[in-house]
Amino acid sequence: MKFIKAFFCFLAIFIAAGTASARVSKEANSNATTSNLQSLGTEELIRSYCSTDGKNIYKEWRGSVYSFVPQERQQKLFNIIGMNVARCFQDDGGQWYLTSRELTFYLDPQTNKILEHWQNPWTQEVVPVVHIANNPVQNILGREYPIFVDGENVTFVLDIPLTYPNVLGNDPKFKDYSPQKLYQAGEFFKFTVPLEEATDTSKATTESFSGAWTRLGPWLPWMKMGDRPGQLVYSAAFSKFRDFEEISPVLQKLINSRFPVYKKAPRCFLEAENETSWTYFRKHFNEYLQGAEFPIPEFKDNRSCR
Repeated sequence: MKFIKAFFCFLAIFIAAGTASARVSKEANSNATTSNLQSLGTEELIRSYCSTDGKNIYKEWRGSVYSFVPQERQQKLFNIIGMNVARCFQDDGGQWYLTSRELTFYLDPQTNKILEHWQNPWTQEVVPVVHIANNPVQNILGREYPIFVDGENVTFVLDIPLTYPNVLGNDPKFKDYSPQKLYQAGEFFKFTVPLEEATDTSKATTESFSGAWTRLGPWLPWMKMGDRPGQLVYSAAFSKFRDFEEISPVLQKLINSRFPVYKKAPRCFLEAENETSWTYFRKHFNEYLQGAEFPIPEFKDNRSCR
C-alpha cells in the first residue's frame, strides 16, 4: 500500500500529526448490529498493520494506474505489483517507531510483464521506466486513528492529503520531467481487521487483514510530461503476511536476485531521509539518461542508526 512524502511511500499513512491515544468505546465493541465511527490508538494500529513484537511483516499489493487528463477519456496506463517489509518497535520511553522498505513495479496492462521502457502516448517518446524503490520509509508513530466499526470488524480510514515543495522543482535540468514548485498528491487507505484481534494484547499481529489503497498524484518524473495538465490515479488492494515466502513468487525472484536488502526491514531507525519516487529519480538521474534498468540493484544497506 508512505507514502510520508511519497508514493509511494506506502506507509505515508503514519505521517499525520497527533499524539493522543484512544481505545474503541465499550458501546461500539458490544453493538454488533450498528456501524460506528470510533478510534483506536497506536498499539492497535501497529498490531493491525505491523506487529508489536518487532518482527518483519510483509505487505503485497496489486492494482492499476490510470491517467486523468482534462477533457480526455481516461486511460489505463499500467498494472502494478509491489511489496513492503516493515518492522515496528518501541524505545525505552515507550515511543513507537516504524521502519520499512518497499518496491512497486509498473506492468504492461495487457501482458502483465514488468516494463523496462514505456512509450508515452502523448509525446510518443520512449523512456526508461523507473520502478518504485523506497528505502527507507520510516516514521515516528503516536496518535489517534479513525476506525469504522461494523459488527466484528473494524476498518481503519486514513486519508492523507500531501502538499510540500517539489524536490525537483527548482532545478532547471528537471524542467522536462517535474517543473512544478509544489508536490501535490493524496494517499487514501482503508484496511479491515477483526476488532477482537486488534485489541487483543496477547497478539503481536492480527491474523486477518484486507486493505485497499487509492492514490491521486502528479505525472511521474520519468514519464517526461513536463508541465502538461493531468494526473495519475492508483487503485490497489493489499494483503499482509508474516513470512517472505508468502509473497508472490515473481517478487521473491526479483528480490532474491537483484534486491536482497528488501527481504528484511532495517534493523533500526536509520539515519536517512525517507526515499520517494521524486528523490530516487533525482539520485539516479544519470542512470535514467543512460537507459539503465530500474530499480538499481541493492545488496547491502550499511547506513547507521539514528
